[in-house]
Amino acid sequence: MSWQGMDRRKFPRVIYPCLVKIIDQNQGPLLTHTENIGMGGLCVTLKSEIKLFTPVAMEVDLLDLDEHIKPSGKVVWNVRRKAIEQVKPMFYDIGIEFGEMSKQDHDRLERTLQILIAKGTQLSKPYI
Repeated sequence: MSWQGMDRRKFPRVIYPCLVKIIDQNQGPLLTHTENIGMGGLCVTLKSEIKLFTPVAMEVDLLDLDEHIKPSGKVVWNVRRKAIEQVKPMFYDIGIEFGEMSKQDHDRLERTLQILIAKGTQLSKPYI
């Protein structure tokens, strides 16, 4: 199945490099940044794989000088990059769907994304 067929997101994702701490019970805390983020989840790039459907806790720094948002989530896809790619070869792109999130965090994320979209921040396209 191609990425075009797999990309059925309800919410658009913007290309915005938030700092993220992912807490995975199997690997412990992992520090990374987002490749993109939307109301439904985010994509990060890691040097190691996180298995499908693994539940994770997160702290996401929206870079707005406020407290980090702390949604839960689960890994819904992971793709190993090809060795021939020039940017971050042999890394994994990990898609995490948001789970529980406080109303305050949800509202902050929504406001941040609305501001970014209004400013013309590039939207993420599906990987091919």
